Amino acid sequence: MMLPHGYELPAAIFLLVSGALTCFAGYRLFRVVLAIYGFILGAMLSSSIVGVTNTLGMVVAALAGGVVGALILVLAYFIGIALVGAGLGVLITHVIWSQIANEDPAALAIALASTAGAITAMILQRYVIVVSTAFAGAWTILVGALAIAGDLANRSTVHAAPRADPWILYPLSPAPGQRWVPVAWVVLGVIGTAVQLGITAKKR
Repeated sequence: MMLPHGYELPAAIFLLVSGALTCFAGYRLFRVVLAIYGFILGAMLSSSIVGVTNTLGMVVAALAGGVVGALILVLAYFIGIALVGAGLGVLITHVIWSQIANEDPAALAIALASTAGAITAMILQRYVIVVSTAFAGAWTILVGALAIAGDLANRSTVHAAPRADPWILYPLSPAPGQRWVPVAWVVLGVIGTAVQLGITAKKR
């Protein structure tokens, strides 16, 4: 995602709040979660094609792409379930591969992981939705929290990034080289899964 620096803190707060909602109530609010992640994905794709000097264009493109992405995932409910499973498979592969090989995973590994995740999600919908939303939400919490920390650090130093430069979010690598991030992700994901299975995702 690429936005003007002035939008970094609001966007990071949005990621943090939406991540918490997804992590702890993803199954109960799955359509809302699909809308949120459709919006984020659409905003990421659309804002990245606009020139870095076009501040208004970046914002408009992010909003327009986000709305389109949200509508697509909400309307395509079952496709959304498969995409969530595929996305979680890709995320897990990326985290494990980058920790072992310190590089991006191979295209074949990504393809296999996304396919396996999509098939599993369709077969075991309830449990896959719970686990995938818990871990996707946990990762989004970390991305938002790290973005907030980075923004506050920039504001408190003389060498803050120039206002004219865009803020670029790297959702799969929010803190390169920080080995505590995968551990925190797993811990948050497990807590989110337990909360959903024990409280928010219980069958009435």
